[in-house]
Amino acid sequence: MKITTIAELLHWSYANLAMAHAALAAKIEQYGRTQYMIRSRLYAGLNKNTMSIGPLADDERLKMFLPQACCYCGSREYLSVDHLIPTKRGGANTGDNLVWACRSCNSSKCARDVLEWLAERNQFPPLLLLRRYLKLAIEMCRERNLMDIQITEAPELPFALAAIPTAYPLLSQLRLWVVEVP
Repeated sequence: MKITTIAELLHWSYANLAMAHAALAAKIEQYGRTQYMIRSRLYAGLNKNTMSIGPLADDERLKMFLPQACCYCGSREYLSVDHLIPTKRGGANTGDNLVWACRSCNSSKCARDVLEWLAERNQFPPLLLLRRYLKLAIEMCRERNLMDIQITEAPELPFALAAIPTAYPLLSQLRLWVVEVP
């Protein structure tokens, strides 16, 4: 499959995320027909505007249930808030864009894109963190009418398009969150 537009890239990554999340929730070791159907239908539905991404409010509610820990390393020490998409790059200064981060991760990440920063550390983001990131990216691109723009013609964005994952690691290498979810 050839991905050419910003919408196709973000929708493909989000559909892969849904497939991975469904597989982890079912506690299976490898993708099966059901998970591939989830990805296929969601990708097609997002591109045709017959389906939509989940609301950011769902992710906000998760903040009440997830353990209070750094969303990057899981530490529960010296926590502060971090802008998932840095304000210095154009990310919003809103609650939707705030996550817990320990001082060490917060200062190491600084104003860099979280996906690029995690890739430098050979880490794939926890699925719930990636879900929030993708929702923010999709929302920004929709607000700016950029979804139908060719990736090669994309303007500078607050997040790194090149870092958006189009392929995900094996299920055994994925995790829902950085610490065990109760």
